Amino acid sequence: MKQTTKQIFEVLNVKCGGCANTLTTKLAPEFGEVTVNLEVEPRQITLDIEDAKIASLRQALKDLGYPMSDEDLSAVENLTTTAKSFVSCAVGKMNT
Repeated sequence: MKQTTKQIFEVLNVKCGGCANTLTTKLAPEFGEVTVNLEVEPRQITLDIEDAKIASLRQALKDLGYPMSDEDLSAVENLTTTAKSFVSCAVGKMNT
């Protein structure tokens, strides 16, 4: 059995409960329970994860428009993730 540890990651573009809902529902099938802290800036997500799956989590977050704060994004990637986050936020708000 692979070892998972509770880890906290800082993510960008998370603004509200709609964003948090998107993160918790979209990440759950692959990564299990995810909690989102909307009380800090940059926002933080907490989950139990194997170190080997962090690269996969990083990509999933970027695909949703919420890259990790340590991502080195180009100007185009930054605009793209910001646009994706608006869509993800709206979807999250509709699904609450």
